[in-house]
Amino acid sequence: MGAFLTPKGLLGLLLVGFFVGMAVLAPLLIDEGLTTKIDVLARHQPPSLEHPMGTDQLGREIVWRVLLGASTSLLIAVSAVALSILIGLPLGVISGYFGGWTDSALMRLVDTFLSFPVLLLALTISAVLGPSLPNTILAIGIAFAPYLARIVRGEALRVAALPYIEAARSQGARHGRIIRRHVLPNIMAPVIVQATISVAFAILAEAGLSFLGLGTQPPTPSWGLMIQASRDYLDVAPWTALAPGLAVALTVLGLNMLGDALRDAMDPTVAAER
Repeated sequence: MGAFLTPKGLLGLLLVGFFVGMAVLAPLLIDEGLTTKIDVLARHQPPSLEHPMGTDQLGREIVWRVLLGASTSLLIAVSAVALSILIGLPLGVISGYFGGWTDSALMRLVDTFLSFPVLLLALTISAVLGPSLPNTILAIGIAFAPYLARIVRGEALRVAALPYIEAARSQGARHGRIIRRHVLPNIMAPVIVQATISVAFAILAEAGLSFLGLGTQPPTPSWGLMIQASRDYLDVAPWTALAPGLAVALTVLGLNMLGDALRDAMDPTVAAER
């Protein structure tokens, strides 16, 4: 935990905590009708005391849409990363622990998916399934799973070669018990770090899919969808893209800082240097 006492770790934790708190509290405190209320007479109002973040092309208050958009964007990102763990963790553990032809077969499958850029793979899946919130989660989760599987496989290979694993095998312990009791607890640190960083990339992926029209659909507010809707008005109302864009940038920055802090805290070589 000493890594969190560094300025980088504390700033990352503060940023992530702020946006997570926003995502949790906004749906409870803000009436969803505020994000869909149209007032064409108030369209493209610049930021002011009356309109803290300005209004968009339909006269909707951007501040309410940014606050509720945090809930949508983080829900998609966290759910997608959780799905990638559900897919990638078993694949990586089985491949690394058993090795041999099992490892070869599973990793060739993983390599096939890794040959596609993440956003392109997510875009293809979302286009096939159709744009919706559940399909966006599924598309991003499947696209991220191969990367996690590769990391888990490398850690499982390392742990499976340790002497106490060989001792457990020689005593007749079942493979399932060895994996549960010995392999999984010793590979979770890099999985947690990778999951934290993956949430940041998942937010960017969701923003990219929504920008291309294959992510969240109106009237649901999301940061990516807000940026997509504002692209035709950047010359007359740049604040319509600035607010959601800044929210994405700060969230990703905070998650990356937090991921770096977790990596430093869980890396014994870094801990020894401290």
